Amino acid sequence: MRSLFASLATCFPLLAASAAASPPAVSPSNPNIVYIMADELGYFEPGYMGNPNIRTPNLDRMAAEGMQFTQALSGSSVCAPTRCCLMTGKHSGHTSVRSNGGGTPLREGEPTVASILKPLGYATGGFGKWGCGGRGSTGVPEKHGFDVFLGYYDQVHAHSYYPPYIVRNSEEVPLGNNKGLSEGDTYSHYVIMEEGLKFIRENGKRKKPFFAYFPVTPPHGLFDIPDDDPAWALYKDREEWPEPARRYAAMVTMLDRNVGEIIALLQELGLEDNTLVIFCGDNGGNNYFSSKDRPRGIHGANKHPRTGVEFRGGKGNLYEGGLRIPFLARWPGKIAPGQTSDHLCYFPDIMATVAELTGARAPADTDGISIVPTLLGKKAAGRKQEQHKYLYWEIGSQVAVRMKHWKAIQPKQNAPWELYDLATDVSETKDLAREKADILAKLQGFAAEAHEPVVTGTFHDSEIHERDRRAKFGGKAPPPRKPKGKKGTSAGLPPEGLIPRKDLKVIRFSSENTGNRKYARHAIDGDPDTIWHSKFSGGVDKHPHELVIDLGKARTITAFRYLPRQDGGWNGTIKGIEFAVSNDPAAFGAPAAKATLKKTRAASEIKCSPPATGRYLLLRATSEINDGPWASAAEIGVVGN
Repeated sequence: MRSLFASLATCFPLLAASAAASPPAVSPSNPNIVYIMADELGYFEPGYMGNPNIRTPNLDRMAAEGMQFTQALSGSSVCAPTRCCLMTGKHSGHTSVRSNGGGTPLREGEPTVASILKPLGYATGGFGKWGCGGRGSTGVPEKHGFDVFLGYYDQVHAHSYYPPYIVRNSEEVPLGNNKGLSEGDTYSHYVIMEEGLKFIRENGKRKKPFFAYFPVTPPHGLFDIPDDDPAWALYKDREEWPEPARRYAAMVTMLDRNVGEIIALLQELGLEDNTLVIFCGDNGGNNYFSSKDRPRGIHGANKHPRTGVEFRGGKGNLYEGGLRIPFLARWPGKIAPGQTSDHLCYFPDIMATVAELTGARAPADTDGISIVPTLLGKKAAGRKQEQHKYLYWEIGSQVAVRMKHWKAIQPKQNAPWELYDLATDVSETKDLAREKADILAKLQGFAAEAHEPVVTGTFHDSEIHERDRRAKFGGKAPPPRKPKGKKGTSAGLPPEGLIPRKDLKVIRFSSENTGNRKYARHAIDGDPDTIWHSKFSGGVDKHPHELVIDLGKARTITAFRYLPRQDGGWNGTIKGIEFAVSNDPAAFGAPAAKATLKKTRAASEIKCSPPATGRYLLLRATSEINDGPWASAAEIGVVGN
């Protein structure tokens, strides 16, 4: 057993008594806002949803003492884009962060929920995973309204609860004796939560209004929880589950305890009647720990534990399983207890809501609608609840539009659009695109209206960002998946019959990502630990992606070899691949070979039959293994003479 950082609490604090049924008007004093967001918690996983596996007594009480939303949706189906939607009040057709690379930054000066509160005298603190700009970029939180942010700026960094350091306002905060991954003495989540509670206590005592944002990492990442945490004791003997499933459940219960600690602190400080507390997931749940008997996973993130009704898909796609999230709001004396709302809302609405509650000024170019009338009631808000004309999402090559109960989705690039009536088919099983062509056309029009080209922020020092990504592994480079060969032998590729690497040269490419040094030349450098990746910093380039390689002289080619990235990621891994050969680098005819590749770390060989002759090779990537817009390669090899 590893030595462990002391637990913050050993019991579940009780929440306050239920509020009055008829909420009064909003207090003229600036209310505090506490926003707690769990990383990847599924809609059906908390106890108040009837889940028999995971104990969440504080969330259950929060649902009983406040409002539960049944149709709250995330801003995106993956970590970084959804956080950007939440912070900026924009849907993903307008946001600056639409890829999930980990450190893609907000633009300089881009307003956030925190920055609109600063002019009103709010203290602003963030504690957890930022995801809207790595260190060394225009997107760091202290440049976007936060007095303090402690935790992880980059998502890869956030995958470990035992990194050698976390980050506070772009400065490193060492964590004692940590070696990365699952090895160390200091559990990062404890440190982050302790700092967040300290922020609330200090500002509460000063009577200074505050925005406390907790985008915490559990239960995502490596499924680690200290063995002396009281939550682990509840699950460690559930041997019918694999250990990762037990650890996951314990992490959710630990987080539930943290929710109770926050509310207990507000009670202690006499602040709960002037504090809105929101708890939610960040995107749709993952079907973790699935098996033949339980294809939707042991804990059933996307399957109703009582009725068996399922949400299609999960994290990473735009079906309901990727977007539907748990969402609770509690404010004694303002939000009547025991309410369930089916109001349709999503992350862009949070900025508008905070602005209305506090009197802050939201930017004019946001996409959200305040949910204050739903939270407080029509009488207290002074108006009825406004509804969205439509809701919009895009991620990679996926697009989805929602209009009331109608939802249109294009699940991948060039795929036919699908249409579902969620009022009768929440599992999205019956495609009505043909029967309801007029409705589909209307939603497609909304999609065209909603999208604008992405413009991201920029890095002035990408190396510091890369350092944070390496911190997941203790500061070292990620371990290679295969033993490295010698330079010049196309390490990681079977060397038999390959044209020597020294004879190859990339002379043209459609795209490369310079922000984190994913250059086109890396596709033929003989080092599987470097990769070529198409552009995603400063705008995403979409398929097809191309490389043109000079073979040094005319060759007779019999096969091509492709090695996907070996660093643990899948982004850009090529699915549809074509090769053409020519003696003119500017003119290529029909492909000499093409293939649909499988999701594997192993090298793939694509035969060229009959053999092709020429000096120049064109590689064209037409699709990605996860239907994203990117392409990447660790190594490309050519078999010939």
